[in-house]
Amino acid sequence: MKTLEELKAIRDKAKQEMEVREGNSGKVRVVVGMATCGIASGARPVLNSLAEEVHRLHLDHVVVTQTGCIGLCQYEPIVEIYEPGKEKVTYVKMTPEKAIEVVDKHLMHGVVLSKYTLSSTAL
Repeated sequence: MKTLEELKAIRDKAKQEMEVREGNSGKVRVVVGMATCGIASGARPVLNSLAEEVHRLHLDHVVVTQTGCIGLCQYEPIVEIYEPGKEKVTYVKMTPEKAIEVVDKHLMHGVVLSKYTLSSTAL
């Protein structure tokens, strides 16, 4: 049985986690597919480049995170950008250099780089 102090600590931790999640609403989410196929295709350097560039430029409105399988292995590494009130943009076959370009053009200036998107690759 847990003590009252332990239960309070669990409650406080859960509250903090909920506040963090709720605090991210309204932020731009950049999600990198980091399943086995993504990692094998070079997703880790892409994730690192995105995170470093967002941090370097102090883009506080952007959250860089990772997920598991996105389901499009032939297009890995994949980066998805979710902006509030806009349609998701899926960038495919990313490299660290392309990731930096996406931060500069898309995240800073709102210009979607369609040459790197799924729709241009699939056609």
